[in-house]
Amino acid sequence: MNLTPETLAKYFDHTQLRAYAKYEDFEKLCAESRKYGFAMVAINPAPVQLCKKLLTGTDIHVGAAIGFPLGQTTIASKVFDSIDAIENGADEIDYVVNITELKEKNYAFVEREMAEIVEACRSRNVLSKVIFENCYLTEREKEEMCRIALNVRPDYIKTSTGFGTGGATFEDVALMKRIVGDNVKVKAAGGIRNLETARKMIDLGVSRIGSTASVAIVEELIREM
Repeated sequence: MNLTPETLAKYFDHTQLRAYAKYEDFEKLCAESRKYGFAMVAINPAPVQLCKKLLTGTDIHVGAAIGFPLGQTTIASKVFDSIDAIENGADEIDYVVNITELKEKNYAFVEREMAEIVEACRSRNVLSKVIFENCYLTEREKEEMCRIALNVRPDYIKTSTGFGTGGATFEDVALMKRIVGDNVKVKAAGGIRNLETARKMIDLGVSRIGSTASVAIVEELIREM
């Protein structure tokens, strides 16, 4: 693909998920997103109202991370947190699956969790993303998650939180795309810090990239041109 700085920027969910982030960090995140035209700011639920206000007058989405980063809260709490974030201004929801239930092959639970959160988003015209956290999953578990996603149809499935033992890999993205095709979009996140990696992810078919290095990657393309 012939990427321009503008088209590259639209792949990025510009990320600030650190527990110790201050207001000035969110102000910087939103200012950078305005400057470069990123697709979304990826944040925890608490600062959603702040970032929504900072991005007033733009088409940049505010995305809230739910059950982050462990996924070990109940379905009811994830649904509540999703709706609460939406009511506070979130345009997109990225939630972490319950990996324990997946490991136990409780696929009905995993599907119900996904279905309830996706429906909470869909009925409110908000995008939904399902975070697999692939670094903890077997190939079979990744495949099973993709099949469940094909049944439920979230807007995106996502490789990683960026807080696990590993991030997005080319192999995982290829596996996810092979199973879901164009029926569900794929987001790569975790460890994407340079233009070469971002380009490869895009070539493999991702529609979004989550990164804290979004500015550096776009600037790398600008220097290259």
